[in-house]
Amino acid sequence: MRGRFYTLYYRPNELDTARLGITVTKKLVRRANGRNLVKRIAREVFRRQRENLPPCDLIIRLHASVGTARRAELNMDVRQLLGRLSKNRARPAANIVT
Repeated sequence: MRGRFYTLYYRPNELDTARLGITVTKKLVRRANGRNLVKRIAREVFRRQRENLPPCDLIIRLHASVGTARRAELNMDVRQLLGRLSKNRARPAANIVT
């Protein structure tokens, strides 16, 4: 799934909870403190929404420069991506008695 700044990749896992990986390239954010800020924002949004997410492995990748973006815009982008993921999660199968 692709947002304004981030791309979200996901794959179901066999655990009880979701896991997160984040990548931010030097090509998009040159300074280390900027890369750390972008990752910190994504981790915080994930932490707050983790209980609403399906058990899957997530990778959040920055795909656009955040030169003039404000924190609120980055926050909103990650929230929208995770919200779309939780809406798309599979519904549990009905119990089958044989």
